[in-house]
Amino acid sequence: MRLWTMLCGNSEQLHVPGNKWSSGFLAIINPYSCANHILVISIDILLFFSVLLTLVFQAFSKKLILSRGHSAISISTAFYNGCLGFLYLVLGIWKVEQKVQKEDTVFPMHGWLVVLAQGFTWVFISSYIILCRQQHPFWSKSYSIMAILLATFLCTTSVLTILEQKFMVTKLVLDILSFPGALLLISTAFERCQCKEIHGCICENDASYTALPGEEASTSSKTVNARENLTPFANAGNLSKMCFWWLNPLIKVGRMKILEGEDIPQLRVADQAETCYLQLTEQLNKMKKKNPTMNPSILRALFLYHWKDILVSGIFALIKVLTLTTGPLFLNAFIEVAGGKESFKYEGYALTAGFFLAKCLESISERQWCLITRLSGLQVKSSLTAAIYHKQLKLSNAAKETHSPGQIMNYVTVDADKVGEFPFWFHQFWTTSLQFLLVVFIVYYSVGLATIVTLISVILTALANFPIAKSQLRYQTNFMVEKDRRLKAITETLTNMKILKLYAWEKHFLNVINELRKGEMVWLSALISQRGCYMMLFWTSPTIISAATFLACYFLRIPLFSSNVFTFLSCLRLVQEPTRRIPDVIGAFIDAKVSLSRIVEFLEAPELHSKHDVKRNCNEMKLNLSLSINSSEISWSDLSKPTLRNINLVINQGEKIAICGEVGSGKSALLALILGEVPYVNGKVQVCGRMAHVSQTAWIQTGSIQENILFGSAMDQQKYQLVIEKSSLVKDLEMLPFGDLTEIGERGINLSGGQKQRVQLARALYQDADIYLLDDPFSAVDAHTASKLFNDYVMGALMGKTVLLVTHQVEFLPAFDSILLISGGEILRAGTFDELLTGSLEFQGLVNAHSSYSATAHQGDNVPKRAKYAERDSIAVDFQETSAAPRGDQLIKKEEREIGNTGFKPYLYYLHQGKGFLYFSLIIIAHLLFVIVQYIQNYLLASGVQDIHYNRFKLVLVYFLIGCVLVIALIFRSLFLVGLAVNASKSIFYTLSSSLFSAPMSFFDSTPVGRILSRVSSDMNSVDLEVPIGFTVALAGAVNVYATYGILALLTWQVLFVIAPMICLTIILQRYYNASARELMRLNGTTKSSVASHLSESISGAMTIRAFGGEESFFSKSLILIDQNAKACFHSFAAVEWLVQRLEVLGAIVLSSWTLFIVSLHQGTFSSGFVGMVFSYGLSLNLSLVVAAKFQCSLENSIVSVERLEQYMRLPSEALDVIQSNRPSYDWPAFGRVEICNLRVRYRPSSPLVLHGISCIFEGGEKIGVVGRTGSGKTTLISALFRLVEPAGGKIIIDDVDISTVGLHDLRSRIGIIPQDPTLFNGTVRYNLDPLSQHSDMEIWEVLNKCQLKEAVQEKEEGLDCIVLQDGSNWSMGQRQLFCLGRALLKRSRILVLDEATASIDNATDLILQRTIRVEFTDCTVITIAHRIPTVMDCSKVLSITDGKLVEFDQPEKLMTKEGSLFGELVKEYWARAKNAGG
Repeated sequence: MRLWTMLCGNSEQLHVPGNKWSSGFLAIINPYSCANHILVISIDILLFFSVLLTLVFQAFSKKLILSRGHSAISISTAFYNGCLGFLYLVLGIWKVEQKVQKEDTVFPMHGWLVVLAQGFTWVFISSYIILCRQQHPFWSKSYSIMAILLATFLCTTSVLTILEQKFMVTKLVLDILSFPGALLLISTAFERCQCKEIHGCICENDASYTALPGEEASTSSKTVNARENLTPFANAGNLSKMCFWWLNPLIKVGRMKILEGEDIPQLRVADQAETCYLQLTEQLNKMKKKNPTMNPSILRALFLYHWKDILVSGIFALIKVLTLTTGPLFLNAFIEVAGGKESFKYEGYALTAGFFLAKCLESISERQWCLITRLSGLQVKSSLTAAIYHKQLKLSNAAKETHSPGQIMNYVTVDADKVGEFPFWFHQFWTTSLQFLLVVFIVYYSVGLATIVTLISVILTALANFPIAKSQLRYQTNFMVEKDRRLKAITETLTNMKILKLYAWEKHFLNVINELRKGEMVWLSALISQRGCYMMLFWTSPTIISAATFLACYFLRIPLFSSNVFTFLSCLRLVQEPTRRIPDVIGAFIDAKVSLSRIVEFLEAPELHSKHDVKRNCNEMKLNLSLSINSSEISWSDLSKPTLRNINLVINQGEKIAICGEVGSGKSALLALILGEVPYVNGKVQVCGRMAHVSQTAWIQTGSIQENILFGSAMDQQKYQLVIEKSSLVKDLEMLPFGDLTEIGERGINLSGGQKQRVQLARALYQDADIYLLDDPFSAVDAHTASKLFNDYVMGALMGKTVLLVTHQVEFLPAFDSILLISGGEILRAGTFDELLTGSLEFQGLVNAHSSYSATAHQGDNVPKRAKYAERDSIAVDFQETSAAPRGDQLIKKEEREIGNTGFKPYLYYLHQGKGFLYFSLIIIAHLLFVIVQYIQNYLLASGVQDIHYNRFKLVLVYFLIGCVLVIALIFRSLFLVGLAVNASKSIFYTLSSSLFSAPMSFFDSTPVGRILSRVSSDMNSVDLEVPIGFTVALAGAVNVYATYGILALLTWQVLFVIAPMICLTIILQRYYNASARELMRLNGTTKSSVASHLSESISGAMTIRAFGGEESFFSKSLILIDQNAKACFHSFAAVEWLVQRLEVLGAIVLSSWTLFIVSLHQGTFSSGFVGMVFSYGLSLNLSLVVAAKFQCSLENSIVSVERLEQYMRLPSEALDVIQSNRPSYDWPAFGRVEICNLRVRYRPSSPLVLHGISCIFEGGEKIGVVGRTGSGKTTLISALFRLVEPAGGKIIIDDVDISTVGLHDLRSRIGIIPQDPTLFNGTVRYNLDPLSQHSDMEIWEVLNKCQLKEAVQEKEEGLDCIVLQDGSNWSMGQRQLFCLGRALLKRSRILVLDEATASIDNATDLILQRTIRVEFTDCTVITIAHRIPTVMDCSKVLSITDGKLVEFDQPEKLMTKEGSLFGELVKEYWARAKNAGG
């Protein structure tokens, strides 16, 4: 009892004004009571001795080592907490001195002892944590947690006391300040530090990523390389992260120069795509092990991976909500102070300081919340993008029917983005609810039972959301479906643009895409309208709710004063932004749900499992065995007829096997079976060794020739040179502008067909595989080159290798060990050439067809040899490439992007679209009307509540009627927004699509399709949804900010001295930020295009990639590209938070200055009603400033999409489609006479000539053969005839009409062509033959019969409506060429061009088709480009070209007898091979 008296004296009652807490629990939480002091002293003593015992134990165990290096956060912690502890000690000593002077005793001791104990303990525990945290992290973290718990208790009790008793003393201030000190302590304790003997310690955040088991090796080299330019965020201290100081160097660089990709630091290892993908797959594998029967939930896996980030960001979100909710409490206190009801002398100043600190804490917490969730979203996006890419490399053929290349592109460019955005919105669900709950308590404090009416109004408003949200889900789903259809059509169209131009189908396909866009616009209009309804509903809800509440107060006789009215209104303003964002939250949830379901459906699609069943360890098989197949039925789907039947095949190592048969017999399917591409195999396939595959349709990567040949392998110079020689590429590389470093366009667009095949052959040879699968690679090269390749490559370089060669060229067959004769999906016979020739009638027919086919060339057996051509190798130079890429200038350009500040140019360009200026002006007028009327409404309310005689019902009625005017203004603003969005999107898309379809072929040759697709997908999506909303909200926020500044100045003009510099600083900060952010966003766009281009290229070449086992290297490249995009994206949104935090501090300074002026200069001058009104506006200043800044930044970023689209909206155009003043007659050309006059062609103004003054005349009805070695300029001549390239000189005249004087559509639609690359479109057989629907079914069947396709189509149940997959992948190459022949037969032009039209069909079928062409086009001029000499032997004349010059032009019989004739040499070469085959 004596001890209690010494500590507490005889009475617990303190002589403090208004003190009511003297007993029980209230005494414990009363910071003046002895019970509270004893509790704090006990905790301090416990902490002190715990730390002391820890130190003693560590000293005796020789583990006490003090840290020698300190981070910025630890130094800040030491300074802050040292000062705090010193102030506690000074206050305690002063209290002891005052006690002795006034009472001559130190008893009771609790008043000063608690302060001294707190001071000693705080200094002691702070010193321990700072000095020993690195060597003893567990104890440091434990004591820091205890410290923050104690500080939370002290801070909470002190704040409650100040608010309740309106009384403040120094100790309470120190107790409140202990909470930030404890936060610094826990931040320091949880820093992770790496200590070294010499350099001290380097500390970074404890949450840094720890590599997965087995991942260290894959990431170590990457970490070493990236460390020099690693983002400062990785090693930043907590204080630097809180204030975004780590971003200052990049912002500074961006201000000084135009940012480039290398200026942007690399991501942390934890944020890189490889890490994110491995984490995702690890979680999925764990879930799969737990429940093998079910597909693991990707959503759950993502949550398990990111739960820590979700928790940390949730804590910051909670702090933000709590600090934000203090605003109405401060407002109420300021109104009391303005009314002269101060609780203590300097309460106004204390409130100003407290308000400023609360705003700063709110800003820090919200910015960290945003940064962490954005970073988590970026990790989610990277992991999903990587998973999608990895999946498409394994996608089965059945799944490809459901997931087209355009859809897969959409999954990456749109859906992964939307799922990645969701973490940012996740906490909005519960924080909005919590904020509403806290506001309800404050509202009840203000208006009592009228809160019930407020709640009912809020609930009714929320219920109004459900039908809108339901419709939004439907609108969004349908919008995405329509977008997929459009992108699928655009992808197919862009890939085959050359074919469309040759057939003059551009307008038709453009109309198809525009019709798809119209369907998309219906849902876009509904989506924007629905979002406009959301905006209108939630901007008007505060007016409706407040009017209903005030009316309830009138009937319940609850008095309305300025304090409760404006506290209530500030609460509604407080929740206005969360309620305004409810549509965005719901929209983000719906978008993420729809997009994730689409991605999950794709990731769960069937894969190619058979490939894993094909490859076996060689030890399991006989050592001399390469391949074994024993299968009864093989098919591409479980519902279709078997593609191959009864395949029993054994091939030993080193054997050369030829595969021959008619078109569509199953030759390519057999190779696909060996590769593991056929999914349904009833039997067993065994392969021993590595395989290399050369496809019939060449697949070439975008990049250099060297990169294509190496295909990810290391460079071996000697081996590389040998490969070049064996593939007949030496002369090509010598004449190319950059040799083997020459950049190749997408799909090898700037190489000839023969060059592409030889690059493929070189790629296969360099891999040094065991088994080579060659799918008719010689059909694209001339006879001489084919012979040389066969001898040097197949029989020479591949000696000792197992080779399976599909070929229609009978002359090569005698050299093979065995020949497989395939017909109808079965191997009819297998044996040597002689065995089959004597024992197989079918094979005899094949050889006889070849003999008949080449009989016309027999007379060339005695053609004189021309040394000039006999001694030279095939010179395979594509002049298109040579001219398109002169030295010093590669064909494929780096993607164009705007640089620097483009000012208002993109904004004005957007507003110029579809009456944009009109709609935008109307939006401005509507919002200005809203702001002005809202101010009038609040002004009348503020003046009315001051007048106690003013009728309250009349006041509420006027308030409500003015609110109705606000509703009308918002309705019109929403309607104008819909008009702006829909009309601008329509105008931009139609201009863009017209520009693309009118662009010359040179544009498509030098521009990867993925680069264009990123524009028409993600950039167009931004223009559809983000730009119009950004315009409206950014405008509204800016108007609100300046309106608030004006209202603050109306009451206290002195605040203008603060507002003016703050506005200047705001502008300076925004300009400083924009210089970097603009370039970051542009780099984000260009790197996103790279991701899209790589994905598009990989989809088209997936089979080749799998055949070479290149999945991992291509996947690694995709991870690098994803990281390049992610680092630009990360620093872009971090820069937004950097700016917003600084703007929020400026806003807090403005409002705090206003309150300071009110307190110091104008206290009592203005009525409390006007002070409450202005302060309620001021509370929304930060929000308006942030909304304005963020949406301006968002708009600045989104407007980059307009810039990127505008680049492709002003492409140079081809000539006019139709020249009305010079349209040819309906029957032109009537005769088909073609006169070529001194024709000179170059592909670019600065490039050399490709054709050098060619002059000749093709009389009407003549059959002209065009021959020449690979790359001599044959295809260029055809391009000039169709005006795919305009002549540099000379002209072409058809039936006395200069083709340069007529429209392109009129020209191309009158000339028929069977192109070198047969192309089919996604649709039906009928659509592919007659897309313009100009012919009857009977005509189509007749044509199919002539093309030898009738039986193949009749076998399908749907007939003419049977499905053709994208690129015609469910039809063989030969069948695709026959379809192209069918188009020509339907068109029946007077001029027909055959560009290697029968290269991929067998000789027997070729004979039938040549006979068909002779019969069907008897009176037509037929221009044939062919490598097969018999194809042109029956021509009227032959045109020989070499090096772009006309060498000879005469009848074939005369040319063969002419000394030194190029044509004669070609005939001799061909006959020599035919003679060998026949012999």
